[in-house]
Amino acid sequence: METTNIMGLLGGLALFLYGMQMMSTGLEAAAGNKMKTILEKLTANRFMGVLVGALITAVIQSSSATTVMVVGFVNSGMMTLNQAIWIIMGANIGTTITGQLIALDVGELAPLVAFIGVAAIVFMKNEKIKHIGEIFAGLGVLFIGMDMMGAAMKPLAASETFVGLLTKFENPILGILAGAAFTAIIQSSSASIGILQALAGSGVIALNGAAFVLFGQNIGTCITAFLASIGTSKNAKRATLIHIMFNVIGTVIFTILCIATPLISIVESWSPGDVPKQIANMHTFFNIVTTLLLLPVGTYLGRLAQLILKDKDTNAEEQGVMKVRYLLDVKHINTDKIGAAVVCMGGIKKELLRMMAMAGDNVRLAFETIEEGTKDKLGTIEEKEVYVDFLNKEITKYITSLVPAETTAAGGQIFNSLFSITGNIERISDHATNIAEYSNMITEKKITFSEQTHVELKEMKDICKDLFEILMETPEDYNIWHKMIADMEQEIDDMTLRFRNNMYSRIQSGLCSYDGSILFSEMLTDFERIGDHALNIANETLKMENQ
Repeated sequence: METTNIMGLLGGLALFLYGMQMMSTGLEAAAGNKMKTILEKLTANRFMGVLVGALITAVIQSSSATTVMVVGFVNSGMMTLNQAIWIIMGANIGTTITGQLIALDVGELAPLVAFIGVAAIVFMKNEKIKHIGEIFAGLGVLFIGMDMMGAAMKPLAASETFVGLLTKFENPILGILAGAAFTAIIQSSSASIGILQALAGSGVIALNGAAFVLFGQNIGTCITAFLASIGTSKNAKRATLIHIMFNVIGTVIFTILCIATPLISIVESWSPGDVPKQIANMHTFFNIVTTLLLLPVGTYLGRLAQLILKDKDTNAEEQGVMKVRYLLDVKHINTDKIGAAVVCMGGIKKELLRMMAMAGDNVRLAFETIEEGTKDKLGTIEEKEVYVDFLNKEITKYITSLVPAETTAAGGQIFNSLFSITGNIERISDHATNIAEYSNMITEKKITFSEQTHVELKEMKDICKDLFEILMETPEDYNIWHKMIADMEQEIDDMTLRFRNNMYSRIQSGLCSYDGSILFSEMLTDFERIGDHALNIANETLKMENQ
């Protein structure tokens, strides 16, 4: 093989991979945040799950990306393990669209498609049109790369050494291992299958050799979700295990069929002489048949995963160890294939709910401390405050690490909102701690409150309790939810003004001491600020939901 052929092969491979990345990025950006919403609202219906998994994967052109999303949602508790099973099955069907697309003989039109896409990116100002332009440009560049690889590999068809090497792939074990290893390295079954199709298009390999490599590629694509599941919950790891089991079972079944029956000849007869199309057809047939076979027993796959990965009895938090619970480790994930916000937002939101629950507990405990006039709960409040500070630091650090990987403007806005929310929750806990620490002044100055003040303290505690119950909800309509919080924040402002005026009246009547008035005034300021930060959280949440 001459140097020019090697350079052509490498250049074609570079264009092919870059075109696939550009197309996937454009598709994901054009789809926006809707696919996350679709997956979140999915019911437990297995057929709907398979359909949605297939459609989402067909849109973003990556079963790995869909599976990583599923791992993230299961890890955050937004999706059950059973729901994940059907999505994973559907994702394996949806990913076959890429192979069918690549099998289309549109090489002559590729430069025109690329030109149309690039023109849209360069000359159009509308963001949506630019994303559609990325899709066309990526598709065109992908096909140009395919043609370059095919032309560079044609001389290999005359090389007895190379053909002899590929003939070894007719051995099922060698073929499966080669396909799995190569796909695991580049972390994309769509790309590795496309390269296999380019190899077949140059006449170097036939379906009887490519079939087993193809089956191995389906196993190799599991590596991305496996890496994403590192450090996640048991259920998230089980979702990854189900993905692996699906493809291993399918590979075993189809390897036996290819050896014991004329399956390869049957698939060849569907598109005689067109090996790239035959590979695409075998890929589609493999995933559809495997899904149909495993669909009735999908829940048993879930049970098997639970038997293999059993829950541990120990709980780190019960042992006093602070830790994040839902943040997905994405350092091994190629987030260029899909927006980081889509993959990680569910886990961040779930972690923020934990943090908000702790802040809410601190607000309640703080008012109880003042009402009861004791310091018994100060230790608990301090522990929760330290935990809130820890979560604030970890979540902020996590979001900061993800921002550079985000590919869309909508995703960037989501991260801005999440960043703001964690800061506001931390400030609420600070104000709660301030209120609780006034108990020290009460003890030192021997301050006593009037009956009316105790009534007002209870009112403040009750409205804060109601406020946090609404904040922790996952509403059907976020606009209505936001209005409820805005109304409560206004009520807190009104209460603050009314209670401050009542305090002035007590001072004039001689019912309130100098120290007592200073303490109560500071407490009202903290109370009002809690309402302000709650409204800030609602504002940012509404922004995210409207993306």
